[in-house]
Amino acid sequence: MSNAATPAKSKTRGAAIAVPYWIREFALIRLAVAICLGALGIGVSSVFASTWWLHGALDTRQQAQQSRDAAYARFAQVESEKQDIRAFQPKFVTLSRKGFIGEENRLEWIDQIRQIQEQRKLLPLNYEFEPQQSVKLDDRLPLGDYQLRASRMSLHMDLLHEGDLFDFLADLRQRSHFAVQDCHLKRLAGAENVSNAPTVGADCHLNWLTLAPAAPARPAAPGRAKR
Repeated sequence: MSNAATPAKSKTRGAAIAVPYWIREFALIRLAVAICLGALGIGVSSVFASTWWLHGALDTRQQAQQSRDAAYARFAQVESEKQDIRAFQPKFVTLSRKGFIGEENRLEWIDQIRQIQEQRKLLPLNYEFEPQQSVKLDDRLPLGDYQLRASRMSLHMDLLHEGDLFDFLADLRQRSHFAVQDCHLKRLAGAENVSNAPTVGADCHLNWLTLAPAAPARPAAPGRAKR
């Protein structure tokens, strides 16, 4: 029995294993497959690279658009400021000449009163200035770095008639900037047969206005160290 089994085993070992045809013929298309895989990899890489470049281009475009919008906004603001300057410069110059812009000049106000009194040939008058104070406005106005201030003046005038007061205030308003707070007129008993005798007495309060640079805020005093 051992002799009969030996030839059967040898025959089984010697039989060839059947290989599929597509494996046997893969060598014929191996180069084409390699080229196809390479092309596919290049294509996928190109798609990713194109997508990355597209996103980068979109981001660059968005940044450029934002920069352009910011530059246009600054340009529009500058043009608006130029128009405001051209529109308000004549008014600013006029107010500066009348002493409204800047620090107050009481000597100039006194000289203006004296000149008007001499030109109008008014009777002697009396006035007194009070210390300057800041004006608190009901509505907040965009005054920038400036602050509105006022100096209150008490004025007493003896008049030949009421028109002298109106002429005096009109002439003074041409040269300065002020606001009349109140005026009280009273009839005087003039001396009979006396020329240039006053017939009306006027007591007024004027607020001389100036728009001066605001005082810088004082730094807080350092606290004392406790021992």
